[in-house]
Amino acid sequence: MMGDDETFVYDEATGEWVAASAVGTAASEDDAVVVRDSVGNVLADGDQVTLIKDLTVKGAGQTLKRGTLIKSIRLTGDAQEIDCRYEGIKGLVLRAEFVKKR
Repeated sequence: MMGDDETFVYDEATGEWVAASAVGTAASEDDAVVVRDSVGNVLADGDQVTLIKDLTVKGAGQTLKRGTLIKSIRLTGDAQEIDCRYEGIKGLVLRAEFVKKR
């Protein structure tokens, strides 16, 4: 083993020693988060979505009705949250389970 130049890193999650070259490839696979709407369609930045139920927006004192069109969404990196804009509401974040791709 003295001639082997491979470096190992201790993975605290699994409690095992893994090759350092394998750590970089596993992290890059986890970075790709797939966001799906209520019916299973894959969402992407810039998509338009409609609401599938009435949602009360906390802090805004407003209710978004079923069928409301939300234009130009942005993915947040979380599989269930999307960032969007709607007139009169700043910093609106919706759960993907309440929207349907248009």
